[in-house]
Amino acid sequence: MTGARVDAFTSSTNTAPRRYFVDAGGRRVLIGLTPEETFEFERLDSGQAPGRVQLASDGRDTWPDAGERRRLELYEKHEGAWKAWMAQSRTERREGFSLY
Repeated sequence: MTGARVDAFTSSTNTAPRRYFVDAGGRRVLIGLTPEETFEFERLDSGQAPGRVQLASDGRDTWPDAGERRRLELYEKHEGAWKAWMAQSRTERREGFSLY
């Protein structure tokens, strides 16, 4: 091993779908999110944001705090755009494929 880090999002040998794209400013952005939303999502998802779940007064039930709700909101926005992008990509590949 040469010690070079292979980035799963930029490696040409990685066949996994890429959830990021590089915008005009050269920033890696999650599909369907703005650069600012991508930064916010990654911060919330990394656990750097305070608290994720609050306990109800009886100590049994839990519900997400504002940071977790925002993380889920951003994830759902990204996931919807990513699914639409994947469906469009599959359609374009099928249309461009011919056995004759």
